[in-house]
Amino acid sequence: MATIEYFYAGYSAFAYIGSAELQRIAQEAGCEIDHRPIDLRQVVARSGTIPPPERTEAHRDYYFGREIIRWAEHRNIPVMSGKPTHHDNDITLSNCMLIAGQLQGVDMDRLSHEMLKAHWVDDYDLDNRDDLMRIGQAAGIDPVPLLDTAMTATVRDIYGKNTKEAIARSVFGSPTYFVEGDMFYGQDHLELVARALETPYRGRWPR
Repeated sequence: MATIEYFYAGYSAFAYIGSAELQRIAQEAGCEIDHRPIDLRQVVARSGTIPPPERTEAHRDYYFGREIIRWAEHRNIPVMSGKPTHHDNDITLSNCMLIAGQLQGVDMDRLSHEMLKAHWVDDYDLDNRDDLMRIGQAAGIDPVPLLDTAMTATVRDIYGKNTKEAIARSVFGSPTYFVEGDMFYGQDHLELVARALETPYRGRWPR
C-alpha cells in the first residue's frame, strides 16, 4: 500500500487547512498517512528560514493572515480570525500526544484533525491538559492513556527522531509530504501529491 509521509506540528495553520483534503486524497488513492509530528520551531531554526517573529509585519500579515483566510475559504473550512491566543505556548505535549496515539493504535487521522481544528477554530491551548482531553474526546478517543504516556522517554525519543529526520531530509515547514521520497512542501501542493500517488513525477529528490 502506498504511503504519504506527513511531517507537521499539531499547531500548524496550513496543516489544518490541508488536513481534510489530505485525508480525502489518501482515501481516494487507497493509501495510508504516516503521521510524523515534529518540533517545527527547531526545524525552522535549522533550515535557515527566518522564524515568523523575525519576519516583517507585512510578511506575517500576508502569509499568516491573508493566505490563511483565502485558503480556508477555498477549502470551505472554518478558521478563526487572527492568531490563536496560545499559539506561542510550548508545542511538546500536543505533538507527543499525537505520537502516543500512534503507539496506542488510535485513529490518527481523526485525532490529528481534531487537534488542528481545535487550535485554529476554537482557540484551544495545546499546552493545556484539559484542552487536550477535550480534543481526544472529540475524536472519540480516551485521552487519558495518551496524555499519561505523552512525555515518557519512549515518546520523546520518537519526537526527537522525527525532528532530526525532518532536518536531514530538508523539511523547512509544516506541512511537508513525501511520496516515494519526493518532497512536497505546503498544503497548496496537495494536488501534486495526488498526482504523484497516481503517476510519479520525473526526476529525483534530493537532486
